[in-house]
Amino acid sequence: MVQTPSPKIPQQTQKASSLVPVGPVPDNPGGARVCHLDQHLQRPSMENPQKTEVVLLACGSFNPITNMHLRLFELAKDHMNATGKYRVIKGIISPVGDAYKKKGLISAHHRVVMAQLATKNSGWVEVDTWESLQKEWVETAKVLRHHQEKLEASGGEQRDSPVLERPGRKRKWTEQRSEVSQKKPLEPQRKDVPRVKLLCGADLLESFGVPDLWKREDIANIVGSYGLVCITRAGNDAQRFIYESDVLWRHQANIHLVNEWITNDISSTKIRRALRRSQSIRYLVPDLVQEYIEKHDLYSAESEERNVGVILAPLQRNRAATNSRTTTA
Repeated sequence: MVQTPSPKIPQQTQKASSLVPVGPVPDNPGGARVCHLDQHLQRPSMENPQKTEVVLLACGSFNPITNMHLRLFELAKDHMNATGKYRVIKGIISPVGDAYKKKGLISAHHRVVMAQLATKNSGWVEVDTWESLQKEWVETAKVLRHHQEKLEASGGEQRDSPVLERPGRKRKWTEQRSEVSQKKPLEPQRKDVPRVKLLCGADLLESFGVPDLWKREDIANIVGSYGLVCITRAGNDAQRFIYESDVLWRHQANIHLVNEWITNDISSTKIRRALRRSQSIRYLVPDLVQEYIEKHDLYSAESEERNVGVILAPLQRNRAATNSRTTTA
């Protein structure tokens, strides 16, 4: 008896449960669209878009750094990750330079070392010294741009950014970065490169309203081009301040407000006051920071008088610019 051969089934259509339609198959006359299921799962869907990687940047005096400063990073990371849209991959602490001229501001070298000690056991928060080593005060918008360009230049690779460097070695990185910039033009807004966002407390958000402390174009640049992750405290009406500011209202989608439900009122000012009065600061700052402060006798009545009578750098610069425009007009 001659057996009638069964119709030949194209190899691509076998194991239908492991295939999904994606494109025409040349030897399929019906033009069926098939592919392997694992290939389909590798492609992001509309229901599960690819998350944006975020680097949190905190600028400030850190005079000294406290447990609250470190807590801000954890709160912000939890909030951003919980949105399902972002994935925080790194935190950067950037102490301001001595040229900021804030009252009671001790040497940037000591503040950087304390920040490095505080983050010694952190797996994702690090310290960058670039801002602290500048001879002149650097606007926050420029610090954000520096770190975003650094990511762009490295193609988003995190193994080289940032590097915990001692002040005396920072110039070497600056030279290397200059060489990279000359060889490879930056490509802003690349989707595969992490985005830098400014991490701050509600007090910084409210400081946008202090006359001459910020340039209007810098505020628009910070919230529009980068974005804020703002930790709010009880008594801070951050949402109302956004409502009362046209520029913040325009970019409110780029401002992430994080409620601090477990309140913590630790501040550098209170730490310095306690030290001047020979009171304990244990459990308010990391143990290594406390040991460093005691070893070098950093804070005293004399250190608190540093820069007394000196106009804060941003106020001095912005007022000079305002006066210059007024005179020209």
